[in-house]
Amino acid sequence: MRTSEFMMALNALCHERDLSKEVVIQAVERALLTAYKRDYGGKAYNPVVKIDPVTGDARVYVDKEVVEEVMHPHTEISLEEARQFEPDAQIGDVIKVEITPKDFGRIAAQTAKQVIMQAIREAERDKVYADFSSREGEIVVATVQGIDAKTGTIRLSLGRAEAVMPRQEQIPTERYRPGQRIRVYVYEVKKSQRGPQIYVSRTHPDMLRRLLELEVPEIANGTVIIKGIAREPGARSKVAVWATQEGVDPVGACVGMKGIRNQSIVNELGGEKIDIVEWSPDEATFVKNALSPAKVAHVFLDPDHPEGKTALVIVPDNQLSLAIGKGGQNARLAAKLTGWRIDIKSTSEAADEALRRAELEAKRRLQEEQERLERERKLEEARRLLEEAQKALAADAEEEEEAVAAVEPELPEVEPEPEPTATAPEPRAETVTTVADVEEEEEEDFFEEDFFEEEEEEEDDFFEETKSAKAKGEKPSLADLFYTLDKRGQQVELEDEIRKRRKERKGGKKSKKKGR
Repeated sequence: MRTSEFMMALNALCHERDLSKEVVIQAVERALLTAYKRDYGGKAYNPVVKIDPVTGDARVYVDKEVVEEVMHPHTEISLEEARQFEPDAQIGDVIKVEITPKDFGRIAAQTAKQVIMQAIREAERDKVYADFSSREGEIVVATVQGIDAKTGTIRLSLGRAEAVMPRQEQIPTERYRPGQRIRVYVYEVKKSQRGPQIYVSRTHPDMLRRLLELEVPEIANGTVIIKGIAREPGARSKVAVWATQEGVDPVGACVGMKGIRNQSIVNELGGEKIDIVEWSPDEATFVKNALSPAKVAHVFLDPDHPEGKTALVIVPDNQLSLAIGKGGQNARLAAKLTGWRIDIKSTSEAADEALRRAELEAKRRLQEEQERLERERKLEEARRLLEEAQKALAADAEEEEEAVAAVEPELPEVEPEPEPTATAPEPRAETVTTVADVEEEEEEDFFEEDFFEEEEEEEDDFFEETKSAKAKGEKPSLADLFYTLDKRGQQVELEDEIRKRRKERKGGKKSKKKGR
């Protein structure tokens, strides 16, 4: 193959495969450089292979420094030899010197064939990856090529590329056959050594979004916005839409006249039901709309519920089954669409529950009132017991005072003796004894002798009992427990003071008898 024919064939191949000529030439140059190093690696230092884009000639060059005396032939060249390649070369310059072997054309031809085929495959892979990576998130038309019996993975043809659809990305109610043309959603494109790996799906929520964009012009131009999608592939889906312009019905725009737009999407998804609901910034209204087609009476929101923000929905009795849906599907999709945990109750059930709650609340309040009254009763009883205890303590104190007063006799009043005067003594008057005087003296003798003798005997018995009690280790009597004050105001034992006063009393009686 001559060089000119090589370039003509290369140009035709690049045009047919839609490849870049520069990319293919660079790949051939890299392959020729590898081949040159393999066969002539020891004869050059850092060689470079260049292919003329016009003639297709392959040449090998090496950089050498111009010096006066060549010490390293692989990297240096004399000034005389350098000027054969570049007439203006000077000492110190670095010039490119051609070192192409004589039989390098044959090596180049063999290598070019292999490299071109490899370059074609790599270029095609890169182009496919670039094309489909930019189409990630879009819907493409594919043809079923085959089904893996073990994994259930479906291989699809996308024209110049192949894609795979795993089992979990397939609609459960659909059955696929080879040669069938279907729409799929490209959700991931990976780069690998075997080429780009393209993964497609028919269950992805964004596939429904793309289908709506294709079928509804208002969504495509931004007049209607899709706010959320909740989907159970093959069964049912809910789509929340909102109009950015006043006067536009978002639900009507998506459904279409007589439901033709919605029906085309249902047919594409194998009979999957599509509920179009209106989105609202008010959470309660949005929850109410999300439960369509059921009619909702009341919605109560509880964002602080222990199990997460919860919406209590009250529906008429005849709408309960419709609001819940088959197997709870309608309520489940509404909860997924709104982000609220939905608790649905019928009107009668809600009324019964409210009545039960009222009864429980009344019982709770009654119990609290009874507990309050019981606490007040106990408090009053404690106060009464405290008062009785205080009265008992006061009575005991009075009894103790009386006992002390009974044991401690009153001290006699001592009249101050008159000061002696220097006056002459008065003449002693003659005493006249009368019957009254005799009776008074007898009475004084009775009180002074008999009464005090009896009192002294009682006191002696009292103190004897006290001493015997102390000797036996029994409880001491009042004589051991009480004290009194003497004439000087000092604290002394009661027993000692009583005995002292008894002696004084006896001395007084003797002086009276002498006076008589």
